Amino acid sequence: MIKLHSIDEFERVLEKENALLVLKHSITCPISLAAYDEYEAFTKEQQEVPTYYLTVQESRPLSNYIAETFQIKHESPQAILFSNKEPVWHASHRKITVTTLTESIN
Repeated sequence: MIKLHSIDEFERVLEKENALLVLKHSITCPISLAAYDEYEAFTKEQQEVPTYYLTVQESRPLSNYIAETFQIKHESPQAILFSNKEPVWHASHRKITVTTLTESIN
């Protein structure tokens, strides 16, 4: 899991990777903490798709940029799978589990 901080950083990753997962995480929300734990467990089980995350409190411009650019209503926690620079799957809150993340990449 690599932490993203800026729009430029995200754009470089999006250009470089064919597919990637991004987790939008709130450091003040217990549901987000549970999703973060699931995401972290998922990353330990799989190595196929690069995984990134951002904290919405620290990277609000990036969080807003993703929501506006890809027209995905902002939620946190929120997991988004990108393929060929476009979102192809997303889930939020308690729908972010090791199982749903694994299914999203298959």
